[in-house]
Amino acid sequence: MLVATARPGVVSFALGLPAADRFPTRGLERAIDATLAGDPRALQYGPASKELRTFVAALMRRRGVTCTAEQVFLTAGAQQGMSLLARLLVGRGDPILLEDHGYTGFHQAVAPLEPRLVTIPWSSEEGIDVGAVERAMRSRPRPALLYAMSDGHNPSGASMPLESRRRLAALAREHEVPIVEDDAYGMLSYDEEDLPAIRAFEPDWVLHLGSFSKTLAPALRTGWIVAPEELVGPLASLKEASDIDTATLGQRAIAAFVASGEFDAHLDALRAEYARRRDAMLGAMAATFPAGTRWSIPRAGFFVWAEMPSGLDATELLGLSLEREQVAFLPGPAFTAGDARPAVSSMRLSFSALPADAIVEGMARLRRSIEALAGRRGREPGRG
Repeated sequence: MLVATARPGVVSFALGLPAADRFPTRGLERAIDATLAGDPRALQYGPASKELRTFVAALMRRRGVTCTAEQVFLTAGAQQGMSLLARLLVGRGDPILLEDHGYTGFHQAVAPLEPRLVTIPWSSEEGIDVGAVERAMRSRPRPALLYAMSDGHNPSGASMPLESRRRLAALAREHEVPIVEDDAYGMLSYDEEDLPAIRAFEPDWVLHLGSFSKTLAPALRTGWIVAPEELVGPLASLKEASDIDTATLGQRAIAAFVASGEFDAHLDALRAEYARRRDAMLGAMAATFPAGTRWSIPRAGFFVWAEMPSGLDATELLGLSLEREQVAFLPGPAFTAGDARPAVSSMRLSFSALPADAIVEGMARLRRSIEALAGRRGREPGRG
């Protein structure tokens, strides 16, 4: 998809890329220069940045999480974090709980362990079905973990209600099933009130993943796990076997950037811009999509989940849309876990990487593709 969407003229809603025009380039340049000038360890093998771990611990308070720097384990992005946790917690063939459509990077992280995937339903309004989670946790053998996204779910865009977060935390504690909480988008909420992370309600059985990829820049390859301190040693052993060392320069540059006091203003501006882009997409969908189409209204993250009228195949639409209109998205079946029934008529649309005018233009092109596909099916879509 990266190759397909790199062609000139393609409007891509396919990948959850942060806005390149919003990277704090000048601030990071100053931070890297200062790091290289003042820290001879910045290009050498070295331990994780204590300054950055201390900042992450402070940052987590915004998510309602109380932790120490010693409980913060720095990783090469949240993706490495989920891979390390999977290797730590899952034995070959163990059952694990995850949503029936979810982040494909987690599917890839656990695939080498050949787990038994126990899929859980979800809705684009409230996220994971907590009742189904409770029933699955009572089954035997006991699941090795539950993977969950509390805010800005990928692909649905859903954010869990407060009560769902409390219940999941209580279930993890009661049944002693760890929750791997992927919180890549928790800092990018667009409502006035930020809901606390699941870990805010349970520090022992919820392992929290965060990342600077969405708030600063992916190329820095810096994320974190918040975990009980006794797990830090085993995680360090697994990480050393994976890549020997931390991303020394990136970590120290981020530490210098946040020490400059620029992070808060940057994050506020980023949230405001992504909210504008989200609203541009939602407005364009309301004006152009066929009658009967349903879509999520994300309060965090990068994604809108759209369900087209039954009978329209999103995978077929993708091929047609790329060919006729040069518009890309990801069809729902791409996110299917295990043997779950694919969401054939659904698609994930990312609004993060494009300015508002390009989003509106892309939605108009996508509408034409939907009309062409409906014409092939002998249907005439109305307007939503």
